[in-house]
Amino acid sequence: MAGRKPATRDFFALSGAFFALSRAPSTPPPVPAVRAAVARGRRAGHDACMDIYDSLIDAIGRTPMLRLSRVGSGLACDLLGKLEMLNPGGSVKDRIGVTMIEAAEREGLLRPGGTIVEPTSGNTGAGLALAAAIKGYRCIFTMPDKMSQEKRALLRAYGAEVVITPTAVPPESPESYYRVADRLTEEIPGAFQPNQYHNEHNPEAHYLTTGPEIWEQTGGRITHLVASVGTGGTITGTGRYLKERNPDIVVVGADPEGSIFTGEVHPYLVEGIGKESWPDTLDRDVVDVWVRVSDRDSFLTARELTRKEGLFAGGSCGTALFAARKVAADLGPEHVVVVILPDSGRNYLSKLYDDAWMIEHGFLERPGTNVRIGDLVSDKRRHGPQVPDLVAVTAHEKVGKAIDILQSYGISQVPVVREESFDDLGDIVGSIHDRGLLDHVFRDRDAIGRDVVEVMDPPLPVVEATAGIEDMFADLSRGAEAVVVADGPKPVAVLTRADLLEFLSHGKNG
Repeated sequence: MAGRKPATRDFFALSGAFFALSRAPSTPPPVPAVRAAVARGRRAGHDACMDIYDSLIDAIGRTPMLRLSRVGSGLACDLLGKLEMLNPGGSVKDRIGVTMIEAAEREGLLRPGGTIVEPTSGNTGAGLALAAAIKGYRCIFTMPDKMSQEKRALLRAYGAEVVITPTAVPPESPESYYRVADRLTEEIPGAFQPNQYHNEHNPEAHYLTTGPEIWEQTGGRITHLVASVGTGGTITGTGRYLKERNPDIVVVGADPEGSIFTGEVHPYLVEGIGKESWPDTLDRDVVDVWVRVSDRDSFLTARELTRKEGLFAGGSCGTALFAARKVAADLGPEHVVVVILPDSGRNYLSKLYDDAWMIEHGFLERPGTNVRIGDLVSDKRRHGPQVPDLVAVTAHEKVGKAIDILQSYGISQVPVVREESFDDLGDIVGSIHDRGLLDHVFRDRDAIGRDVVEVMDPPLPVVEATAGIEDMFADLSRGAEAVVVADGPKPVAVLTRADLLEFLSHGKNG
């Protein structure tokens, strides 16, 4: 290489550039990777035999396509994943970050030494922060408090300032992350807000890059595009381009339960997608089909994708893949489904990849869930002391007699019922326990002769015999002394902390 003449070196450099151009679709304009190849080929002294980028920005895009054969087993059609988590900043938002910044530079909205202010759920912030770090801009991001600690730390690692705002406020609230960003933009001299929810360069970035890449990578065979929807830029730009190439392509939007796109608005946990209002960057006419996906299905599907395909995927990947498999289930071998996988799981280690967090939110079963509460009752009946499953006292029994009943059975609490004969949960009116009785009697010795109804506490929590023992644990963790076990409307037993501990200590946890 060192002895090559300059003319020969330039020939090889330009050959590499023309080869890159030959891989790009005829329309629309070349993707950034191709533009970068042209620039490198023209640069004096460049050696095309060395594939080296001069800026990390040049590495954005041209993400690989993967056949998802393991999570797509059983499907007749081809299920392909567009791996956007392999962008330098870790998500599909890298594409719009640099595009919006460069557009603002061209339009004179962002000048050297300026400040970028943006409301973000994390990934757009990372894309902007990456480009800003290279270009020398200051960044301030506003972010809802439901976003993971990893996302906050990532943005700060790029040198950005992060302002945390409440999640549970309407968009028009001065405390919302939208309005806080607006205020900061107005107050800071030289500040520019890309405003991904209303910036036309958001969908344009995908029209110019993501769409052409997918068309090229599938050889034009794509029949269905599936994408999770937040700002709508990805699905709008990509879908618009693909429909121009083939109007029969079906575009599917994956939406979290709780987002306005497919139903009633309420809080949800999956991050970065869905909205509580319609963004200008979403063209509803591009989307042919919507699929509504729960938090549980999103997170479990993302974990499955990681464990079966080795793709460390974020929650929105799970949303998109769940929708893709639902659509693909009815398709045949002639169909090609491409699902855009937006981001990496690196930002969710403390959430969807934390078993304790998943259990806390009910997305994973607790240890012992396969054991029913009825099993614990049966085990106590076989191995415990000879005590009836359900001991109770009537509301008008004297306190002294109630204490005798507790002592005779060696128990510390019982339900209080209206009459001696009872077979319905509605007959339970309260409860007594030895600690409460001691407090009453110690303070007032005459309490011994009073009716139980005068000193009783509220009824014990009720759990179904068919429920898992985690339901009982949840009630005990909230301070209950014991629980009443029911078979439908009928109370059948009382179980205590000691009963559950005895059961678990002997390894009977399923």
